[in-house]
Amino acid sequence: MEIHQSAVILLLIWSVSSFTHGQPADIWKRYEKFRNQHVIPDMTEDMCTRVIKSRRINVNGHPCKRVNSFIAANEHQINEVCGRGGTPQGGDLFESNQRFFVVKCTSSGGTYYPNCQYSGRSYTSKIVLLCDRGWPVHYEPMNG
Repeated sequence: MEIHQSAVILLLIWSVSSFTHGQPADIWKRYEKFRNQHVIPDMTEDMCTRVIKSRRINVNGHPCKRVNSFIAANEHQINEVCGRGGTPQGGDLFESNQRFFVVKCTSSGGTYYPNCQYSGRSYTSKIVLLCDRGWPVHYEPMNG
C-alpha cells in the first residue's frame, strides 16, 4: 500500500495543531468565537468601535450589538479560570479567583452594521465563564 506524501504532511500538521491547542475539535470553533468576541490583552475604552468592527462582531445588515465586553488579559490567564484559577459555580460555569480588567462597550450610535458606534467603560471584576472540558467558550457578563 502506497501512502501519498501530501497525506502524511497533512496528518503531521493536524497532529501538531491538536497538540498545540489541545482542544477537542468540536470545541475549537466555540473557543475561537469566544476569543474573538471577548479577549484582547491591551484593550482600552477608546478602542471599542474599532475592535468590534475589525473583529466583525457585528455583521453587515444586522442590528448593532447593544453590549460587548472584552477581558484585557492574555489567553493563558483566561483559560486558567476553567481550571485552577476558577471556582465552580454550578454546571459548567466557573468564577475567576482573581479580578480582571474588563472593558464594557455599549452602543452609542448607529443602528445597523457598519454604522455601529460604541463607547467604553472599564472596571475590574471577577469574571464568570462557561467552560467545556476545561476550555472557555462563553463569557457570562456580571454587573459592571
